[in-house]
This record gives sequence, structure tokens and C-alpha cells, in this order.
Amino acid sequence: MLAYLGLGSNIGDRRFYLHKAVELLDAHPSISVVSVSPYIETEPVGPVEQEPFLNGAAIVDTALGPMELLEAIHMIENKLGRTRGVRWGPRTVDIDILIYGELVMESEELTIPHPEMHRRDFVLLPLSMIAPELQ
Repeated sequence: MLAYLGLGSNIGDRRFYLHKAVELLDAHPSISVVSVSPYIETEPVGPVEQEPFLNGAAIVDTALGPMELLEAIHMIENKLGRTRGVRWGPRTVDIDILIYGELVMESEELTIPHPEMHRRDFVLLPLSMIAPELQ
């Protein structure tokens, strides 16, 4: 199944964290990275004052279901020092499932397609670079 992911980092060596996240995604036995966008620098969104982000997008081919993919993503984020203290706060790495095939779902843990992506240029611009055909 093809899944489209949003990537972001605004703590420390942002490029390192994004590259490492992609590397760890591709190293997972049930995930293969198909394409990664160039990274763009963006201003943070939300009420917390923080440093600018580097954002990108990736297409992955996965045998994991959406909840299993989310679990794998959380493990990668944790491995790279992600903490979940302040909502919309600074982070070493953030990986969001934007689209998972044709799936539409909503649960407490995960909503697909990502409910805010159409309002976020920092998601849409990198995504359009690697998947211009997406609507």
C-alpha cells in the first residue's frame, strides 16, 4: 500500500533528523521508501514560539496496516528523541501519515486523510513535489 507522509523537524540538526527518519523508515522490514521531497524551511504554526521547521514529504510502500504504520512511526520518532510534552511544540522529528491508499478513517489515534493537510502549505508544497497528481 502506498502511504504519503509529512516530515518535519525544528530542533538541533534538522536535516540530520529528517535524513535519519527516512533512513529508519526504509530500514523497516515492512516499509520501503519510494520518494522523498526536497526539504523546505517554514515558519512554525500554532501558539508556541519556536524555531523554523524543515519540512518534507515521503511516499512509502508498506505492508503495514495504518495503525501498525503509526506504531512504527512513533518508534522512529522516539528513537530520534521526540518528546510529546507541548502540543504544537518544538520537536526533533515529526512524521505524520497524510494519506494511506484510498483509506478514509477516523479514530482517537489517527485520522486519514490528515484533517489539516489542506490548510498547511508546509505539507502541500513538499507533497506536490513528489506527487503532483494527488488531488
